[in-house]
Amino acid sequence: MSGAAVSIVPAGPGDAGEILTVQRAAYVTEAQLYGDPFIPPLVESGEQVAAMLGGDAVVLKAVAGGRLVGAVRARFGDRTCLVARLVVAPDMRGRGVGSGLMRALEEAVAGRADACVLFTGHLSEGNLRLCRRLGYAETHRERVADHLTLVHMRKTLAPASGN
Repeated sequence: MSGAAVSIVPAGPGDAGEILTVQRAAYVTEAQLYGDPFIPPLVESGEQVAAMLGGDAVVLKAVAGGRLVGAVRARFGDRTCLVARLVVAPDMRGRGVGSGLMRALEEAVAGRADACVLFTGHLSEGNLRLCRRLGYAETHRERVADHLTLVHMRKTLAPASGN
């Protein structure tokens, strides 16, 4: 798998099971970090993922060697892209899959959104580093539980180029 090229393409309803599997594998470390096995990505159902894939959300998947190795999804609020569930299979981390998914998502929504927003946990240093490297800036923090503060971030998108 190490040499397999990664392609990023739109996901469809038939990808729900694989996306959920990668999502659960990816979020186990987050659950351990925060001491909470009931974080939303781990308790989300296959039906909920399938509904997102069948709706008006943008969902992209990363595929390497025929295997789904990552995904990201986004919804829209006015002219803002709400990024959620960036996931990368644990054995594929550190290979640019997450960065590639985020860049592809930003390109895909450039005409529909003026900015992308997201949040991650305050202890999730790898996530925070990735977001900062991609140009996201912290806007505020929100304490949602004794063990969890969400770090909200935003990136202004360049206007879509009119070719």
